Formats: sequence, C-alpha cells, structure tokens
Amino acid sequence: MNKSGISTVTQFVLLGFPGPWKIQVSLFSMILLVYILTLTGNMAIICAVRWDHRLHTPMYMLLANFSFLEIWYVTCTVPTMLVNFLSEAKTISFSGCFTQFYFFFSLGTTECFFLCVMAYDLYLAICCPLHYPSIMTGWLCGILVSLCWLTGFLGHSVPIFFISQLSFCGPNIIDHFMCDVDPLMALSCASSPIAEDVFQCVRSLIIILTILYILGSYALVLRVVLQVPSSAGRRNTFSTCGSHLVVVSLFYGTIMVMYVSPTSGNSVALQKIITLIYSVVTPVLNPLVYSLRNQDMKYALHHVLCGMRVIQCS
Repeated sequence: MNKSGISTVTQFVLLGFPGPWKIQVSLFSMILLVYILTLTGNMAIICAVRWDHRLHTPMYMLLANFSFLEIWYVTCTVPTMLVNFLSEAKTISFSGCFTQFYFFFSLGTTECFFLCVMAYDLYLAICCPLHYPSIMTGWLCGILVSLCWLTGFLGHSVPIFFISQLSFCGPNIIDHFMCDVDPLMALSCASSPIAEDVFQCVRSLIIILTILYILGSYALVLRVVLQVPSSAGRRNTFSTCGSHLVVVSLFYGTIMVMYVSPTSGNSVALQKIITLIYSVVTPVLNPLVYSLRNQDMKYALHHVLCGMRVIQCS
C-alpha cells in the first residue's frame, strides 16, 4: 500500500445497491440462490467428468475446467456482495479490494480464452470430424487449458500492480458492489494515465480479438451445418450453436459496454446492472447451455446421482 500524502486509505466502502432493509434482504436472497445454483451446476459437471471414464475426452475436460473457472469467477465477488447486503459498514480492506480486482479480471480474461478454445473444439468436431481425434488430443487439450490459465493471470498483472501503487488518500467510497477499475481510478489522488491506458488497451484488445475469433469459428460451423442434408441434424446443431451464441453474446455484449465502449454516459445504476449480468447471471447459465443439455452429460450425471443415493442408503 502507498504511503504518500497526509493520510492513506486502509479500506474502501462498497455502496453496492443502496436501499431499505427489505430490499437488501430480497437482493441477498436472490443473489444467494443464483450463487448456490451456479456452484451446484458447475460442481455437478466436474464430478460427472471426474467419475465417468467415458467423459475423459478433450471436449469434456474443457467443460470441466470451464466449470472450475466459473466457480472461482463468481466466488471472487459474490460472497463479499452477500456480506455487504446485510452489513452496515460495507467495508473491504485495501489489499482485499485489489486482490478481488486482480482475480476478477484475471478469471474474466481466462474465460474469454476458454470460450475461444471451446469454439475451436466445436469447429473441429463439426467441420473436421474425421481429423478431430488426431488433432484434438489429450496433450493438445492440456496445452490449450494451461495457456488459457497462464495468459489469463499474466495479462493484467503488470498494469494492476502499478494501479495498486497509486496514492489513495480519500475519499474511499466506491459506488459499486465490487472493486472495479474505473471507480478505483476515480478515487486515486495521483493520476497515472500510462497505467490506465495500458490496462484499457490490454483489456480492449483481448475482448475484441477473442470475440472476433469466436464469431469466426461459429460462422464456419454454421456454413458447414447448412450443407447437412438431414433437417433433424441441422435443427439439433442450430439449437446447440444458437444457445451457445446467446450466452456468448450476453457475456461479451455486457463486457464490451463496460470496458470497450465509453461508459461516461451510462448511469451508475446501469453500470452495476451490466456488471451483475456478466459476473453473476452468465455463470449460472453456462452449465445449462454448455453441458447439462448434452445427452452424454445427462447420462453421466444420472449415474453419479444414482451412485450417491446407493451409498447413502447402504
């Protein structure tokens, strides 16, 4: 923490969603329910892939890693948000704020790369089905997963470190439910346009390049699907790709509004709602869209649940 200035901020106040006590309790209940559903759905996918040997394939290993990522993505912000709903102080320490800031952006960046890899996997499975087993091997899958995690956590580390070294001498009130870059930069006593510009360039570049790659992959997939003679096969593939694109569009649409387009014209309340969508809503939809609609995954989950019931009854 910096020690410049007469006084130094040791903690921040996250205003969250101000309102009467009943509204706070209602919001707490809704967010807690969504959080529990997110954890349950993603943990079920991880357990199914772990315990069913038929799912030990690159596609399902990607899904399991993606579910693991989603669990930590919501966990780095939602517990603090839930505590603040029922707390009067609503404080978070300086180190805790920047730790949340770092993990939230690192996990979000990792998710962007995972969505790219999953789009590539879908492209290979549909456009190159005969070559898929020889291309998407377990070794290549492991390399891609490792690169997603490594690049995601290294991409923002340097600019976030320099932002954390800025002077924060007051005020310390953040009109948000999490430690985001724009509210933090607004509270800094000493401006650092270089660190802010580098952070802005890195996040914009990652978002734009990954969404272009994902859309390009799905465009190639849809072009191949249109050539499928079976109408039932086309419907099934269109249904799968359509549901994927809806969630991808929801995630990327909201983060592009927040981090690529200018947000000065947006109200603080609107920015909170947009952040809530990509940080809380999309993680609860991903298990339904990417895994739980899959017949092999349903079959594996059914056997896992049946096995757990047998163990409990014995």
